[in-house]
Amino acid sequence: MELAGKKIVLGVTGGIAAYKAVEIVSRLRKAGAEVHVIMTKESTQFVTELTFREISGQPVVSDMWEKVTHFNVEHIALAQLADLMLIAPATANIIAKAAVGIADDMLSTTILATKAPVYMAPAMNTNMYENPITQRNIAELKSRGFHIIEPAAGHLACGTSGKGRLPEPVDIVGIVREALTSQKLTSQTLTGQKILVTAGGTIEPLDPVRYIGNRSTGRMGYAVAAEAARRGADVVLVSGPSALADPVGVRVIRIETARQMREAVLREFPTAAAVIKSAAVADYRPAVVADQKIKKSDEDLTLKFVRNPDILLELGQKKEHQVLVGFAAETCQVEEYARRKLSKKNLDFIVANDVSEADAGFGVDTNRIKLIDRSGKMTAYPLMSKKELAGIILDHVATVLNNSQQMSAQRKQN
Repeated sequence: MELAGKKIVLGVTGGIAAYKAVEIVSRLRKAGAEVHVIMTKESTQFVTELTFREISGQPVVSDMWEKVTHFNVEHIALAQLADLMLIAPATANIIAKAAVGIADDMLSTTILATKAPVYMAPAMNTNMYENPITQRNIAELKSRGFHIIEPAAGHLACGTSGKGRLPEPVDIVGIVREALTSQKLTSQTLTGQKILVTAGGTIEPLDPVRYIGNRSTGRMGYAVAAEAARRGADVVLVSGPSALADPVGVRVIRIETARQMREAVLREFPTAAAVIKSAAVADYRPAVVADQKIKKSDEDLTLKFVRNPDILLELGQKKEHQVLVGFAAETCQVEEYARRKLSKKNLDFIVANDVSEADAGFGVDTNRIKLIDRSGKMTAYPLMSKKELAGIILDHVATVLNNSQQMSAQRKQN
């Protein structure tokens, strides 16, 4: 069992999604973890202490002044015990308390006292989640090293639809599993860094029925976005049409055309620490888009195309503090074309691969890459999963970010 020997403290707060926490406990225990539940008084209105006690096999704490049985010592026993602390669901109230350091019940006290990684899964009404006060509190927590699991969008218990749903327990447990089993969590963390990722192919309409597109599925970019979120980054994924599910903990902006992608990327770019442009952006678009379906005739059809904006080139010209990463998906002369792109577009490094290879191109879960940095050094990686390669790419991003920050600090001292 992957989590054998791991001790997790789960905080449950007073939201309707508290019922999902029961499944979270069950799944964590099946993975071998020892789970200790702290409930707020409000949460006991939705799920009973008895339920969590039976599912976890451990005493449940809901009162600051009850006798703590775990160590038979002071009330911070659970804070010291935890390998990881998870708050799910996390209401706007507990987020606000944690952001300003209030410790007026057992859960908020434990959050303040623990040195373990803290993961919060916000769940609330859409308007409450989007309220500037809540967003400010979330940003404050991120800046202090808390890991925020991005809420899902959909129908809410209050009868409205929007962002604010607690992600599914299987996804939350997956994030916890990755955090506790990864060897890279502390050495290559991206906590507090905003990472902007583009993924998938863009499409350009010909008429209301047809479009010009490419074979990109978005697998590489989605893997990068998911891994960056797992490492604690504030991740924005700008995605072309894709059948892939939104990565947990990632803010997804869906677009279709190259110009829509440019608009979204330029809007997010100024506040990004790093940009990873893995999308396959259409270089050209039809000069004229027909209002009605183009009918088949006995004549050949000739289409005129015009250039799309070069988003990566524009970012290279605009960048100041950002780390900029490009991709070169080629079918021949891979390294030569990648080096040209690296130089022309002012990149920090480029990821090159031969998409004509059946096991490393579009639509598969594996890839074989060459990574070239701005000094000209090239490192070739063997065939591996795109998830593994996402980790390698983000290791390089973290290294460049750390070096840049150290140089900036030295300049200030001088």
